[in-house]
Amino acid sequence: MTPTVVGVASDGTHRFSKEPRRVIRLLAGLGVEGDAHAGVTVQHRSRVRADPTQPNLRQLHLIHAELFDEVARQGFTVAPADLGENVTTRGLDLLALPRGTRLYLGKDAVVEVTGLRNPCAQIDAFQPGLLRAVLDEDGTGTPVFKAGIMGVIVQGGEVRPGDDIAVEWPPEPHEALKWV
Repeated sequence: MTPTVVGVASDGTHRFSKEPRRVIRLLAGLGVEGDAHAGVTVQHRSRVRADPTQPNLRQLHLIHAELFDEVARQGFTVAPADLGENVTTRGLDLLALPRGTRLYLGKDAVVEVTGLRNPCAQIDAFQPGLLRAVLDEDGTGTPVFKAGIMGVIVQGGEVRPGDDIAVEWPPEPHEALKWV
């Protein structure tokens, strides 16, 4: 299956869920046009409190729709944009991508993967118990964060549901994703 975009979203205010859109415009070095998290420096409120001069490594949030399928089997109902992501994908194991992977979305947009989304308590405020459902452990007891990945916009462009996604892996050695 060709990896595809199944949903796009943005929101101009700092709310947990975003508004589904027919199209979003990615702006190089900033993020999603009109989104509260767009900016050269950090825009997530907790990060701003810690150090507002940090570079924004969280310009774009992507989640794989397969996670929604997984949590649905546990009784949760989650749709694109519900967990605050800008882009929902299908057919691509986002969590297995190394840092520095480039994702080509639609005709023009290029996103460089920076790391994992750190799942927060707001997920449980959205649906009680969902936070535990998006966390896991590997065979060694190391936490596995399944709530998506973050990236920066290398090249801008419009992204729509139905757009194909092409993947360009970085040179080896590959660096596993860590939360950003």
